[in-house]
Amino acid sequence: MSIPIVKLNQGIHVMHLFYRLDRVRWSGLASGESSATLKRLEALCAANSNASHPRICSYVNVSGKAEMAFMLYAAELGQVAQMHRDLEACFPAGVLQTVYSYLSVTELSEYMPTDEDNQKMLAHEKLEPGTEAYDKKMAELAARKKDYEHYRLYPELPDWEVMCFYPMNKRRQLADNWYMLDFPTRKKLMGGHARVGRKYAGRVTQLISGSTGLDDWEWGVTLIAHQLDPIKEIVYEMRFDEVSARFGEFGIFYINLRINPTDIWTHLHL
Repeated sequence: MSIPIVKLNQGIHVMHLFYRLDRVRWSGLASGESSATLKRLEALCAANSNASHPRICSYVNVSGKAEMAFMLYAAELGQVAQMHRDLEACFPAGVLQTVYSYLSVTELSEYMPTDEDNQKMLAHEKLEPGTEAYDKKMAELAARKKDYEHYRLYPELPDWEVMCFYPMNKRRQLADNWYMLDFPTRKKLMGGHARVGRKYAGRVTQLISGSTGLDDWEWGVTLIAHQLDPIKEIVYEMRFDEVSARFGEFGIFYINLRINPTDIWTHLHL
């Protein structure tokens, strides 16, 4: 079988998968099938353990919305589709039940500062074009932009203990229609939104992946942290920002713990 090679112009594909097990079927498995399933899953995760992609990260869900969760990263659409099916094939037929799935892609924000924005900022700081200080600052800003763009498109998320995922939209209702605002207004609002996010640097790592036309919401939001505190705090604080307070719509929140397949088996008593 040949799967079509479908790549993005830039960025990679991201898939969030949430499952529960049919415990009745699981309890009826033949002796040794549980350990064989674990070995297949361990091998698949080990074969897809790159810093960026292809990569499979395993989690257990907290609060019972699901039992286990996985994040898949791949450059090709067919590759992420195959990883999805290989993951499910690790389990005996009928045992694994999909609770929720979400497909998105990494993308650059259209509201990122441009060279013109940086020039205006340096003018505000009284730095003159052509001076050593000006050129040095512009070079620093250019390097920072390049680095930001790379890791936005090809993320290397840390293996911190907590992963929160939720989908979101921008509202399109009467006076609160995000898409009826002009670009400068949207960019200004998003600038304030981003400043809130930057306050949590070192405590929360964010991946905002786009899904307009790909799934039921417009973005998938993945938050990685060591504790629940900063996740709760950043979501709460952003609710007061106009981008969220007036224009944000949010789906179901999934809280998950990052653990390897062996520990999943212990945690779920498999």
